[in-house]
Amino acid sequence: MIEESYRVGILTLSDKGSRGEREDESGVLLAEMVSKLGNVARYQVIADDQDKIIMMLKSWVDDLHLDLILTTGGTGLSPRDVTPQATQAVLDYQVTGMAEAMRSASLNITPRAMLSRAVVGVRQQTLIINLPGSPRAARENFEVLLPVLPHALAKLNGDPADCAVPDRQ
Repeated sequence: MIEESYRVGILTLSDKGSRGEREDESGVLLAEMVSKLGNVARYQVIADDQDKIIMMLKSWVDDLHLDLILTTGGTGLSPRDVTPQATQAVLDYQVTGMAEAMRSASLNITPRAMLSRAVVGVRQQTLIINLPGSPRAARENFEVLLPVLPHALAKLNGDPADCAVPDRQ
């Protein structure tokens, strides 16, 4: 059982979505999935613009002090896919194991998973996770991380408890 409720932001990166030409299915799905961890304090759809993404991420961390930010979209190879670069620009450090776990699990589903450039990292005490733009891929990737998110967020919020799994000490 999760004792703390975290403040979450969901940022969808989509040129078409920002212009109202496409409905944001991934962001809505992630909002439902994250409800067990906390409440969605911020949700926005913006264009694939590196400077705007950087500005939004900094604001959500530095001004709003969100605990978790999920981005969806912009993690592929197209020239407009700039989410990883924007995320890296604001991070204090990366949590590479989480990004590797998503790619590893996805490789069991599709070889295209190796094309993902998704980044996971921390700015101040906020965990930022890049997820794919496809609803199915966003769900599959986020499901991989769900079991460790309560512990990760607790640690970022200063939980002094040992990290050892009780039956694996």
